[in-house]
Amino acid sequence: MSRRDIDLESEEPLVRGGADEPERRSEASLRPTSLGGFVGQRDLVGHLEIVLGSARSRGQVVDHLLFAGPPGLGKTSLASIVANEMGSGLRITSGPVLTRPGDLAALLTDLHDGDVLFIDEIHRLNRSVEEVLYPAMEDRRLDVLIGRGPSARSIRLDLPNFTLIGATTRTGLVAAPLRDRFGFVGQLDLYDDDELTTIVQRSAGLLAIEISAEAALAIASRSRGTPRIANRLLRRVRDFAAVNEIAVIDEVVAVEALTLFGIDDLGLDKLDRRILSLLCRQFSAQPVGLVTLSHACGEEAMTIEDAYEPYLLRAGLLIRTPRGRLATDRAYTHLGLRPPGGGLV
Repeated sequence: MSRRDIDLESEEPLVRGGADEPERRSEASLRPTSLGGFVGQRDLVGHLEIVLGSARSRGQVVDHLLFAGPPGLGKTSLASIVANEMGSGLRITSGPVLTRPGDLAALLTDLHDGDVLFIDEIHRLNRSVEEVLYPAMEDRRLDVLIGRGPSARSIRLDLPNFTLIGATTRTGLVAAPLRDRFGFVGQLDLYDDDELTTIVQRSAGLLAIEISAEAALAIASRSRGTPRIANRLLRRVRDFAAVNEIAVIDEVVAVEALTLFGIDDLGLDKLDRRILSLLCRQFSAQPVGLVTLSHACGEEAMTIEDAYEPYLLRAGLLIRTPRGRLATDRAYTHLGLRPPGGGLV
């Protein structure tokens, strides 16, 4: 039975990007294509080499994989690498796109044997879609409802052998029944400066940019431990050098460019410093609720909580208390202010 004979409830395109799709396209040329070319995540890469090597030796598809970690660490790149290493086709979609069971059914029935299906933000899957995914992952089968009302009937379709790769930035929001169906769960960690320096130098080579090791380190140290940010900053430094007709980017040029774009030596941007300035000056030594901080910043509370607070917490510049947010002594020092408890650190 072909897909034309099945009411899959949706004619909308399934494989499309989210809000950050332009950025993903611009970075496509910089993505590594093999595990050997992937920088960082040494333990995870070692585990994947074993998993992929074992599957190849048995002539089978790879177990379903789940990659978890903050945005920009390489989850999509790893999915592409798995497909390349296995010589398989890759289909990419995201959790918010798959709003109805028919959306997922259309995608699954279009797969070929051995294909890799990558679902980004898998924790945002609709529950009804998730229920369809369970038998597809375990038994490679799909239960489809044909017709509506009293005449509706269910049929079972066999699916090709495929590998599902899920990516999530919030592991705790992935339902336990779904998480347990993945054969391997890999946690991606933030990168250190040496790893990011290597990534910046590699990307500079691909973009035909001449850059010194010191300049690469300056960019890496301001990248919040994230390759995606490192590549973005490298492009802005390249733009600055191009406009000023600078052939070789050294440390002075890199720092000048990053300062021009509002990136300081800790990798903080304008809104980061605005948040810290409010906590240190306007609300000095007083805990501030997220909504109050949002109104004072003129930014959505969810944006502050999801995009800015995590790094400020990791950098030791902000702490959360039951009563609200507080700036640390390091935040005061970074802004050139005297901490409430004493002199400058």
